[in-house]
Amino acid sequence: MEAKAIKRWESSSPRKMRLVVDLIRNKSVEQGIAILKFSKKHSAKVVEKTLKSAYSNLINAHDTGRLGQDEVVVKEAFVNGGPSMKRMLPAPQGRAYRIRKRSSHLTIIVEYNEPVKKQQTENNKNEGD
Repeated sequence: MEAKAIKRWESSSPRKMRLVVDLIRNKSVEQGIAILKFSKKHSAKVVEKTLKSAYSNLINAHDTGRLGQDEVVVKEAFVNGGPSMKRMLPAPQGRAYRIRKRSSHLTIIVEYNEPVKKQQTENNKNEGD
């Protein structure tokens, strides 16, 4: 079972945010939150909030109740570019430099693999005999 959370129009550039997202990919939610909490990057707070949201979405979708953060894995995490705001900066001799203030869209997908029950596997073995 999986769930996702999307954070759009974040005012950090995609290149800077990808550095943070690469740290948590394929790790448990518990490890990911611990890594992000002690990261110095500004984007780490946004990624941490989105990761917690994805985990919460999974808990709400799962009917059996609570799931430990160590049982849930970050299946996918990626950053796409959002719209850029174009601004002009005055330059010498009557010219102007163009500034692009980039934004990004963050998507995190978390997954919980339900363990296979022992009774089912034992029944399957008995049927094969």
